[in-house]
Amino acid sequence: MSNDEIFEKVRKTLIDALSVDDDEVTPEATLIGDLGAESIDFLDISFRLEKEFAIKIPRGELFPDNMSLADKSLVKDGLVTPEGITELRTRLPHANVDKFAADPKMEHISELFTVQMIVNFMAHKLNG
Repeated sequence: MSNDEIFEKVRKTLIDALSVDDDEVTPEATLIGDLGAESIDFLDISFRLEKEFAIKIPRGELFPDNMSLADKSLVKDGLVTPEGITELRTRLPHANVDKFAADPKMEHISELFTVQMIVNFMAHKLNG
């Protein structure tokens, strides 16, 4: 399946799950800031993606739920530390962590969760 085909299916899934307009779902759109997703929506999105793509997404694989950024080695003074950036790269290999690392303020961490991150994840799941 091509990235364009994956994007279209992800786009349709997000439009349905978040009740947003189709022109709002761009690769750069953030799930929380741009599309208004809340944490409860992440589970719904995962279920809908499983159904749309006929695959299984283990809990926490797409949206990690057990990352302890309260750990002092990962976050200090509101900034994600180099160790925290390494942890994000491990937990979110499909996100643009490099962009976040340029300005690693905790208040920007939700910007890692973009439409393109989901497309990247699905492409990896489907195409290996």
